[in-house]
Amino acid sequence: MKYLILFSTLLSLLACGQPQGTVTGPAIADLRGQWVVINYWAQWCKPCIEEIPELNALDRDYPQVTVLGVNYDGASGEELESQREQLGVTFTSLIEDPAEQLGKSRPVVLPTTFIVNPEGKLAAELMGPQTLESLLQATEQTPKEAAEETAPQVKN
Repeated sequence: MKYLILFSTLLSLLACGQPQGTVTGPAIADLRGQWVVINYWAQWCKPCIEEIPELNALDRDYPQVTVLGVNYDGASGEELESQREQLGVTFTSLIEDPAEQLGKSRPVVLPTTFIVNPEGKLAAELMGPQTLESLLQATEQTPKEAAEETAPQVKN
């Protein structure tokens, strides 16, 4: 479901010449049924840069979670794509700040991460750099290693 929504949004935007990996939105309401992690980052923010691999892993390895990034400085177009490439950002970046959709003000501390639950409600506001472990806890996910260890083993 996550990929279907993102694919259709990205496909329609790519047809309009929008740079790959950036979207104007989905509305938070469009992502109901899954966890949404909205991370505010900046190119000059060292803790932001350090947590990008954690956010990439969460987005890549946990299909029930969608990670969306917001460039704090409002970069767009080629400038945003250049920063994303330089920092290794692979999760989707939003061009429009979704804070208002969540009834929040723009963060004043970086990095800041909003966690939206599957019902579309703001579940947490995390300040400072996050680890995959802290993000999994905030989104109520079971770490992949733990899930693999508890999976039934098939004997041949």
